Amino acid sequence: MSTTLSIADQRVLWGAASSLERESLVARLSELTGEPVTQLLRWMPGAISRQIHGAVQRALFQALKVALYKLDSGFPEPGSLGFKVMSGITGGVSGFFGAATLAVELPVTTTLMLRSIAGIARKEGEDLSRPGARLACLEVFALGQRTAGPGNGAASVEASYYAIRAVLSKTVSEAAQLFAERTVARRSSPIIVELLTALGSRFGVVVSEKVAAAAIPVVGAIGGAAVNLAFMEHFQKLARAHFAIRRLERQHGPEEVRRVYEKYAEIVRQRVARAKVRRANKS
Repeated sequence: MSTTLSIADQRVLWGAASSLERESLVARLSELTGEPVTQLLRWMPGAISRQIHGAVQRALFQALKVALYKLDSGFPEPGSLGFKVMSGITGGVSGFFGAATLAVELPVTTTLMLRSIAGIARKEGEDLSRPGARLACLEVFALGQRTAGPGNGAASVEASYYAIRAVLSKTVSEAAQLFAERTVARRSSPIIVELLTALGSRFGVVVSEKVAAAAIPVVGAIGGAAVNLAFMEHFQKLARAHFAIRRLERQHGPEEVRRVYEKYAEIVRQRVARAKVRRANKS
């Protein structure tokens, strides 16, 4: 491929495309639990789905406040492993006491993930004193699910990494302006509502997958910790890809990086499609 990017940078983009266009938490959770999590999602009662929706909105609003007021404060970093351990502990408590703890556990886990994502952003050269960089940390929560649909049988549309960023672009830009003025983040603000809705429509699907996996009877507290670890690792991997792309965009310009990324992403999507066909033929 003719490009100004070095071989090393092209390898970074290939790795990012492999993570962002192929990574699926539901597949990993199915392997972890030995159960098809997609079936459990179809059987999930409406009351649980509403509980998850409320917990997701509260968790994202808490993360938004952390992004606004605390991500640029130079807090001590325990590192990726430290965040995984803390996430595993909260998942273990949630697994032991059940879905009733979701409203308490999810904001804690989401905040831990945001802190971990911010550490990854710093390592890739992001200036977290800038509102746009802090909101880029929140964008990672929308990257966890490639389908825009809620996963409940409604129509869903697969979206690539850049398509998701394009959908979020206007809302994130307006929110960054709001944050630059240090305006208090009120949950009723139209911009905040729009941002939380845009993030929640995707993040909520992944949370539902997490809850469904943790609800398997054989999972329990130990399995709940493992599910939370997989949840944390999933978003850490997406964050590394996201901020590596942003770093390359700063170095080489967004147009060239996107052009090369999209070529790699198409190859990844073709491989995923072929793998699905092979699995279908075997079943």
